[in-house]
Amino acid sequence: QVQLVESGGGLVQAGGSLRLSCAASGSTFRKYDMGWFRQAPGKEREFVAAIRWSGSDTYYADSVKGRFTISRDNAKNTVYLQMNSLKHDDTAVYTCAASGPYHTGSLYTEVYDYDYWGQGTQVTVSS
Repeated sequence: QVQLVESGGGLVQAGGSLRLSCAASGSTFRKYDMGWFRQAPGKEREFVAAIRWSGSDTYYADSVKGRFTISRDNAKNTVYLQMNSLKHDDTAVYTCAASGPYHTGSLYTEVYDYDYWGQGTQVTVSS
């Protein structure tokens, strides 16, 4: 069982930056691939970024590539999402999720591939 709690959301102007954090409970965090998803009002939840349990590789949605960076600190049981050059279209509830343990295939980008979810944190980008 993995419990996830996001933080770091807020209101920011277009072009600004935010760093989201997702803190996990338990000693098994290091075994799980982690993903960030987002859901804007009236839209489906969509994949944003994922990182291997070891931190060895990452994958991004085209819409955030070059602007967002996912990272993790297994010693702190935390995964991060650094978001730069924010746009109004990035406004959404951002949620972290865990998949695993010790998954070895391609990083997952679908909601149904993730086993544990946080509650989400609101990010609002004013234009």
